[in-house]
Amino acid sequence: MTSSYLFYDIETTGLNKAFDQVLSFAAIRTDPGLNAIERHTITVKLRPDVIPSPGAILTNRIPVSDLSKGLCEFEAIEQIHQLMNQAGTVSLGYNTLGFDDEFLRFSFRRNLLPPYTHQFKNGCRRMDLFPMAVLYRLYKKEVITWPEIDGKPSLKLEHLNSANRMVSGRSHEAMVDVAATVELARRFYKKKKMWQYLEGYFDKETDAYRMQELPIAFQSGAGNHHKALVVSGEYGPGQNYQVPVVSIGTSIPYSNQTLWLRMDLPQLRQTTADTIAETSWIIRKRMGEPVILLPPQERYWKLIGKERNVVFEENLKWLKENPEIFQQIVTYYREYRYPFIPNLDPDASLYQIGFFSRADEKLGRMFQQASLDDKAKIVSQFSSPDARTLAGRVLCRNYPETTPSEFNPDYHSYLKRINPLNQEDAIADYRGEIRTTPKSALIEINRLKQGDDLDDDQQQLIDDLEAYIKTKFIS
Repeated sequence: MTSSYLFYDIETTGLNKAFDQVLSFAAIRTDPGLNAIERHTITVKLRPDVIPSPGAILTNRIPVSDLSKGLCEFEAIEQIHQLMNQAGTVSLGYNTLGFDDEFLRFSFRRNLLPPYTHQFKNGCRRMDLFPMAVLYRLYKKEVITWPEIDGKPSLKLEHLNSANRMVSGRSHEAMVDVAATVELARRFYKKKKMWQYLEGYFDKETDAYRMQELPIAFQSGAGNHHKALVVSGEYGPGQNYQVPVVSIGTSIPYSNQTLWLRMDLPQLRQTTADTIAETSWIIRKRMGEPVILLPPQERYWKLIGKERNVVFEENLKWLKENPEIFQQIVTYYREYRYPFIPNLDPDASLYQIGFFSRADEKLGRMFQQASLDDKAKIVSQFSSPDARTLAGRVLCRNYPETTPSEFNPDYHSYLKRINPLNQEDAIADYRGEIRTTPKSALIEINRLKQGDDLDDDQQQLIDDLEAYIKTKFIS
């Protein structure tokens, strides 16, 4: 039973969920009727090992002089974790499941907090207003004014806010964005039946039931293959935000993922055993999370248009006539595993390592509650090497003046890795994305300065960031 909604937004040092950090967290808690109960703003100090992305600083417009203010990351993330794990909390925002939630998940893990409990424990769960906005635009368009920018529909929160005059203030300021999200939710909530229907897609049991009720397009040796429409903002207005799919089963290594074969791409019929990855496309769906699967009823299906419907029917016929290659497609995707990355940095190891042992989870809870002296004593007790490394980093990153010297060698070795002589030696995350380094940040700053797109405030922000990086990291 929902006790409250926690609408939230974060501003960060960059887009890398494993290596960047939260700079600002804002939240408004409401009752189930969307009446505000409380507000929270948490400002977070810049960690000494984080190099802010110039692009992020230009977006959130947080001056370098303000980056030394607020709580240390460890204490700030602990507060955020408590807010999101209050019993009966539904945490949500605008595109939070596309970015903010995963960013916080890595932040929780980095600070030895359970990264997933806000998704399921004590009646907690998550939603996202962005995919709901897509459905409202498609099927309840009258609820708000839908903006167009340069002749194209826009679902950006700042454009929705401006077009509907919801709240005043600067976009990409965390509390302004949260207030705009709450007001947008209230406008949607006026169509209460629609709101309740869409809310069901963020409940695992309801989502699973709806999935089972989807009609069967055909059967093969792999089982029943259900027909549906995947709805997501990523497909854009040109495709009416939706694509037709058929189910091909559940991932074997990742049992929480159901797999859906996209059926509106002509190249599917060119697939051979050697080209599966190049000519077919799978959408991975977890219960209670976007993407949203709509039943293929005529009032929904007609929005894919006649041309894509023809491609769907031709692909469906081809799959039925080529059971051997279809079985190879099914087997390939069901058995697919993400590549194992050797020597992955502990900050980025959440998905590769998985859960810590119960004993280490218990130690993590003790670590949170212990004094600084006792925290240092707990570090060596973790059985997981990653947990030991993360615990040591917590102390060095957040309490450098009181951390015992025994942790310094490992931390200093790590600091050398974040500022490599050669860019090819930079730390990479689980997707192979490179951690921002001092040199890469300075290169980006120089590129930005060569353009003529910066206003006076942004120019000052970039100049200050450049001076900070050169003073702290380039000597």
